[in-house]
Amino acid sequence: MKSFTYERAETPAAATAAFARTPGARFIAGGTNLLDLMKLEIETPAHLIDVSRLGFDRIEATNDGGLRIGAMVRNTDLASDARIRRDYGLLARALVAGASGQLRNKATTAGNLLQRTRCPYFYDTNQPCNKRKPGSGCAAIGGFSRLHAVIGASEACIAIHPSDMAVAMQALDAAVETVDAAGKARSIALADFYRAPGSTPHLETVLAPGELITAVTLPKPPGGTHIYHKVRDRASYAFALISVGAVIRRDGSGHVALGGVGYKPWRVAAADAELPRGAKAAASALLAGAKTSHENAYKLPLVERTLAAVLAQAKG
Repeated sequence: MKSFTYERAETPAAATAAFARTPGARFIAGGTNLLDLMKLEIETPAHLIDVSRLGFDRIEATNDGGLRIGAMVRNTDLASDARIRRDYGLLARALVAGASGQLRNKATTAGNLLQRTRCPYFYDTNQPCNKRKPGSGCAAIGGFSRLHAVIGASEACIAIHPSDMAVAMQALDAAVETVDAAGKARSIALADFYRAPGSTPHLETVLAPGELITAVTLPKPPGGTHIYHKVRDRASYAFALISVGAVIRRDGSGHVALGGVGYKPWRVAAADAELPRGAKAAASALLAGAKTSHENAYKLPLVERTLAAVLAQAKG
């Protein structure tokens, strides 16, 4: 690991100011992803700004009947919160499916959204990776692509986003609240938070340099049956081959988002509209425009079958 400097920010303004004045700075809270990447010298920040003590560690009711989840709320605390379990069960189930208890005790809400891909070529510094080193190429294209994206990819990158929590939050219409170095706050729909890889896959979100996530908001509870179904190679905290997060109402309508298929949690309005017609119609809308390799083509029928299982479970 390369040497770096460290400071602990006491206020959001201090954190964003420190980022602005220090080239090569990165924010750190739980560190469950960043520290691993630093050990491998995939990430080499010159300066770490600890934002874990800024007070963004509460879950609060909003005026519209929803919840505001602080950026530093630990995944364990979020999954076990009575309001989350009662009204947003999809989110609790996705969090528990996402990692071991030890990791959930450290991982934060913001960090979970910002975790980087688990592409093996991204982690192998001997292989070209446009996400790790822009312009170097993509070893996954033409290589081992069984785990990779079938939709939303580009000629520069076919990596997927690994977060289970983000899939649930996408199905629940979450929004991300931030503050920048000038103190300006904004709210970003999670659907608009992740950048398509295009020719710049190293730019993964719409956050500006130094922009700090302060919270994630959920609208009022959507009702219905909440299901998170994750298909993986092994039951013990493997990343999803595909996952389905769904809220299904009694009339068959609802919301559905996919994990393991693209650079972000995948949700399509047309697929939500097709849910009452069944899994085949909804899956067809979700996967419109999909492009597969011979190794990951299995994901298309797997999405339809898993969605069918979710809809059958919702009907009891």
